[in-house]
Amino acid sequence: MSSLAPIPTVEGLPRNIAEQLKQLIYAGEFKAGDRLNEAALATRMGTSRGPIREAIRILTGTGLVTPVVNRGVFVRQVSIREMLEIYELRALVFGFAAQRAAENITDDHRREFEALLEGMEAASQSGDSGRYYDLNLKFHALILQLANSARAHQLYDSYVKELHLYRRQNFNTPGNMRRSNIEHRRIYEAIAKGNGAKAKAAAEEHINAGRQRLLASADEK
Repeated sequence: MSSLAPIPTVEGLPRNIAEQLKQLIYAGEFKAGDRLNEAALATRMGTSRGPIREAIRILTGTGLVTPVVNRGVFVRQVSIREMLEIYELRALVFGFAAQRAAENITDDHRREFEALLEGMEAASQSGDSGRYYDLNLKFHALILQLANSARAHQLYDSYVKELHLYRRQNFNTPGNMRRSNIEHRRIYEAIAKGNGAKAKAAAEEHINAGRQRLLASADEK
C-alpha cells in the first residue's frame, strides 16, 4: 500500500484523515464495495479510532462511502444500470439549471467562470486529474447556484454523491479532461450570452458525453 503523508496537528485531524482516505479511494487502493475497517485504519495512521470514525462520518456526508446496518461502512458501489439512470436524471436537472443560470449571470460570475475554466485547462495540460475534478465540481456548483432553485440543487447534489468515485476516476483516462473542458466552455459561453435554450442543450450534451466516456472506460477494464 502507498505511504500516507504525516498528519501535522491534532486540530483538524479527522478532516485531514478524511482527505487522505478520499485520495486513497480515488487512487483505487480502496475500491467500490470495500469495507473501511476502523481498527486497521487507526493502526495504519497511528491514531485512535475516534478520529477515524469522525473522518468516515465526513466521507459519508459526501456520499463517497455508505454505512450498512450491522455490517460497517463501505466505499459506495453503484451498478451500471443505476449509474445510467442517475446520468439521465443529472442531464435533465443540469440542463434546467444552465437555462436558469443564463437569466441570472453577472459580470462577477463571468469572471468566476473564466477563472475556473482557465484552472481546469491548466490542470488538463499538466495531467492533474485531482485538481481538475475539484474545479469541475465548483464549475457545476456555480451553475446550480445561479439557477436559484434549492430543490434542483438538492436533487443534483444527491446524484453527484452517488457518482463521485466513478466520475473522479473517469478523468484519469487520457484526453477526457480536455474533452470535458471544451464542453464546459460551450455551456459557459451560452450562459454568458443569456441564451438559455443553447445553455440547456449544451449542459445536457455535456452530461450525456460524460456518461459515454464513463461507459467507454468501464468497457476497457
